[in-house]
Amino acid sequence: MRADLHIHTTASDGCWSPEQLVAEIQARSIGLFAVADHDTIASLPRCEALARSAGLAFLPGVEISTRCDERLFHVLAYGFDQRHPLLHDMLVENRAKLTTVGDFLIHRLWHEGYGIDLEEYAAYQYDAARGGWKTFNFLVDHGFCADVREYSEKFREHLAATLPAFPHPAEAVTVIRAAGGVPILAHPGASLRSVGVAEKTLHPFLGFGIAGLECYSSYHDVETTRFCLAWCARHDLLVTGGSDCHGGFVGRELGVPVVESDDLRLGELAERAGLAELNRL
Repeated sequence: MRADLHIHTTASDGCWSPEQLVAEIQARSIGLFAVADHDTIASLPRCEALARSAGLAFLPGVEISTRCDERLFHVLAYGFDQRHPLLHDMLVENRAKLTTVGDFLIHRLWHEGYGIDLEEYAAYQYDAARGGWKTFNFLVDHGFCADVREYSEKFREHLAATLPAFPHPAEAVTVIRAAGGVPILAHPGASLRSVGVAEKTLHPFLGFGIAGLECYSSYHDVETTRFCLAWCARHDLLVTGGSDCHGGFVGRELGVPVVESDDLRLGELAERAGLAELNRL
C-alpha cells in the first residue's frame, strides 16, 4: 500500500481543501495518508470522514513548531486525542506566534522604508487556495517578491530575526504523549541542514523523548535516508515518511518520495490508522 504521512491543507498553508486532497490521494492510488497541518487540526475531522467513506487508511496528525538552540524544528504528532486541552492550548499559542511573526516582519520592512501601507496590510485577506500565509501573499501581491523561493531568500535575515519563542521540542513531546499521541521528528535533513544529520546531532532528541524519525522525505538524499533508517533501527524507533506536499504551493509532489507501507515501521500507529481492519477486508 502506498503511503504519504505528511500532507498540508488550506487549514495551514496548503492549496487543497480536504475534498481536493482526498481526490488527489485516490488519483495516485495512495492507500494510507496523514494530514499534518502547521499547528492546527482544523482539517482533521473532515479528512477523517472523507477517508472513511473512501475506504482509505488515515492517521490524524499535526506538525508542531518548536525551537531549540536558535533553530526551528518541526515535531509531527500522530494518533492523538484531538480534544486534549494541553495540545489544544499549545496549538493555539503557536498559531498566535505565527501570526505575530508575520506582523513583526511587515512592521520591520515598513520601518526600513519599504512602501507598505500598514492599514492595508491589517485589512488584507487572500484566497486560502493559493497556499502560503498572509504575510507572504501580501508581499507577493504588492510586488515585493515573486514566489516563496524569492520570499525566503530576500527576507532570510528578517525571518531569522523574528523566529518566535516556540516551545522546546521536549515540551512538545511531553504534550503529544499526554494527548496519547506519537511524536516524530520531521524531515531531519531539512531541520539539521546547517549541521548535518549525524549521531551527534540526532542524539539529543532521544533525551527529548522522540519516538521516531521521518526517514523518507523529499528533503533527503539516499545517504540521509539510509542513515536515518539505520539510526532508527539502532535505537528501536519508528519510521515514517511523507512528501510534505502543500498542493501547488512550494512544488512538492504528493506521494513523492514513493513509500510503501512495508517501508515504514509504525508500531501502534498501524492499528490507529486502521491498517489491520483494512487487511481483513
